[in-house]
Amino acid sequence: MTGMIVVCDYDPRWDKQFQDLRWRLALCVADLAVSIEHVGSTAVAGCAAKPIIDVDIVVAEEASVPELISRLAGQGYRHEGDLGIPGREAFQAPPAAPEHHLYGVVAGSKPHLDHILLRDYLRQRPDEVRRYSALKRALAQRFAANSEGRQNYSTAKNALVEELVVKSHAARYH
Repeated sequence: MTGMIVVCDYDPRWDKQFQDLRWRLALCVADLAVSIEHVGSTAVAGCAAKPIIDVDIVVAEEASVPELISRLAGQGYRHEGDLGIPGREAFQAPPAAPEHHLYGVVAGSKPHLDHILLRDYLRQRPDEVRRYSALKRALAQRFAANSEGRQNYSTAKNALVEELVVKSHAARYH
C-alpha cells in the first residue's frame, strides 16, 4: 500500500519531540557532543514539513566520529554512512524510537553549517518559508510515498534547497 508523501503544516509539538530525542541522545553522547541540534524544516516555526524530526549530533573533530558511531550502535542505531554527503554520517533510528533522522557532523564542517545556517536563515525569513512550504506541498502531491517517490521528491526540491543554502551562507556575513 503506497500513499502520498505526507507534508504537514508546522506543529509546535515538534520542538518537544526534539527535546525528548536530545535528552535520550545526551545520555550516551553528552561528553562527546559539542551540541545536539534540531535542524531541518521541523525546526522552523511556520514551515510545512514531513513530520520527522532531523537531529544533528555535533562533535568537535573528525577523530570523534568513530566513537560516536560506536556509541549510537550500542543504542540500536544503524550507521548508514554519508548517503552521498561527505562529512555527514547518517543513522537509522532503532525500531522502538520515535521516527527521526539522525546525523553526526563535525563542528564547522560544510554539512554542519549547511544545516544550522539554513535553519537560522529560514527562521528569519517568513517569505522564504512560505515559498519552500508551497513547493514541498506541491511536490508531496506528485510523488508516491515509496522509495522512488521519496527520491524524486528530494531531487525535485533540491534546486530550491541549494539556492536557500547559498543565501544562508551569504547572509552569515551581512
